Amino acid sequence: MNDPLPWLILFLPLLAAVLIALFLQGKPRLSALVSVGAVVVSFILSLDLLAQFLGGAMLSAKFNWLRVGHLTIDFALRFDALSLLMVLIVTGVGAVIHIYSVGYMKGDPGYPRFFGCMSLFTFSMLGVVLSGNFFQMFIFWELVGVCSYLLIGFWHRRPAAADAAKKAFLTNRLGDFGFFTGIILVWSMAGTMDFIRVREEMMRNPELFDAAATGVGLLIFCGAVGKSAQFPLHVWLPDAMEGPTPVSALIHAATMVAAGVYMICRVFFIFNVPALQIIAWIGGLTALMAGLIAVQQDDIKRILAYSTLSQLGYMVMAVGLGEPPAAMFHLGTHAFFKALLFLAAGSVIHGMSHEQDIWKMGRLKERMPLTFWTFLAGALALCGLWPFSGFFSKDAILALACEKSPTLFAVGIFVAFLTTFYMFRLILVVFFNRSKSDAAGHAHESPLIMVVPLFVLAAASIFGGFFGIEQFLAPQFAPAPEAASFFIKAAGFGFAAFAAGAVTAFALYFKAQSDPLPAQMQWTCGLLRHKFYFDEIYAELIDLTQESLAKAANALDFVLKLVIRALHGTAELTGRALRLAQTGNLQTYTLLFAAGIAVVLYFMLLH
Repeated sequence: MNDPLPWLILFLPLLAAVLIALFLQGKPRLSALVSVGAVVVSFILSLDLLAQFLGGAMLSAKFNWLRVGHLTIDFALRFDALSLLMVLIVTGVGAVIHIYSVGYMKGDPGYPRFFGCMSLFTFSMLGVVLSGNFFQMFIFWELVGVCSYLLIGFWHRRPAAADAAKKAFLTNRLGDFGFFTGIILVWSMAGTMDFIRVREEMMRNPELFDAAATGVGLLIFCGAVGKSAQFPLHVWLPDAMEGPTPVSALIHAATMVAAGVYMICRVFFIFNVPALQIIAWIGGLTALMAGLIAVQQDDIKRILAYSTLSQLGYMVMAVGLGEPPAAMFHLGTHAFFKALLFLAAGSVIHGMSHEQDIWKMGRLKERMPLTFWTFLAGALALCGLWPFSGFFSKDAILALACEKSPTLFAVGIFVAFLTTFYMFRLILVVFFNRSKSDAAGHAHESPLIMVVPLFVLAAASIFGGFFGIEQFLAPQFAPAPEAASFFIKAAGFGFAAFAAGAVTAFALYFKAQSDPLPAQMQWTCGLLRHKFYFDEIYAELIDLTQESLAKAANALDFVLKLVIRALHGTAELTGRALRLAQTGNLQTYTLLFAAGIAVVLYFMLLH
């Protein structure tokens, strides 16, 4: 059926953004109401859409968009279990973050602009989720990038925020170039950009991409490497913490970084076995690298940012191991507890007068009890403790790795240990140890408009594992049969990793007033604090390539200018000399004529 409902879900946030931009810039309360109302209504309509889908309704919404020669592109909204799950995450988690933002951003001079950008961000992500073809997805994909630029650099007067926005935008352009190249190759070989038709062409002709199959798959994957911040394009995500905390929550839980994982699940049929193996190892490497770096970060938001990188690595690894439902299951539960952790961190920052260094906090459990208990729920879900949601989704990925790749399973277990270690380090230093600053001594609980969303997300973080996300998605991907023995083994090793991480964190950080690790592991901790020097290496590479090319171009430009000026000067002097001969005197011309004849005769007679 062609129903107006999907169009409302997609375009209500865009309508809110337009209204705020054109008419509500001087009306902060009304702008917030419009923005929050749009995303809440979109979520309610999404629930109705889900009910129709579960009832067996055949949902469709499309119209012809472009027709150029043999290329025909529809503006089509795709409805299946995968897209509906993402719509619910984007609108549901997005709605909670929008409500929280009403309190967090109160008094900010850019209040209406913030909500306008948030609405546009939500619209862009919904466009990615509902797209029925590569062309449409890429348009919304780039809109997501633009919105992230606007929101990461929201406080653009701060140089760090402006630089972080540029870094995110430019880093993603590298991944998007590969993605766009892959899309062109798919179209040139399959003759269509529609997801369903490309899949049908591949089923009809398994050799459609022939020897280029691995390359096409990896070029498409480049888009996810950028958006979901996988190695080696992971460097932008931690710096994106310069934006307001609700932006961090939206990026990490429901929009930008989720887009990459969603995309590779959507086009999973394109990847062949060699491409999937590379994807799995990139995911595992990213998870390990980010987990190690998080151990030595002191900014509360950066610790959570590196935990997101690590969990995204889990998801990408699951796709590479051939199980998109496991990846999406973890993406769904991660949206709940990571949004909770960021918003709870925002509550801490708000109560601490915008202090973000964990070593300037302490004893906040007493002064911010509601924030503490909700943060603890999110942390336990992230660490994968039963019965929190992260246990079910993380252990599903570990069980998959246990079955298909013992090495990646070992990596996953070690990452689980690191996750517990750095999260309990954060909890002990922030909420239990002695206060280390006046701000910590005068910290206060956040207002209800910020606390109530924390409890909503805490409930989802606790019970999200029982929502049946993996079972809802499984029929779409023809999953492998469950192996209970692998899940039991993964759960056992996972619990051991949790226990080891918690005990190690207590041994090192309980009552600690400073970090004891740098004194014991100076070189290693320096490496982790500097994030394996990726930023410095990239800066040096840019200096050796782009800067060197720019200097060479500047030198060539200087030489060319000299040549051009020499030619110009020669022509000008010759012109002036010739002009001196143009006297207008008949006798002079006769003399010159006679002299010319004499010169000609001289040469003719002599030669």
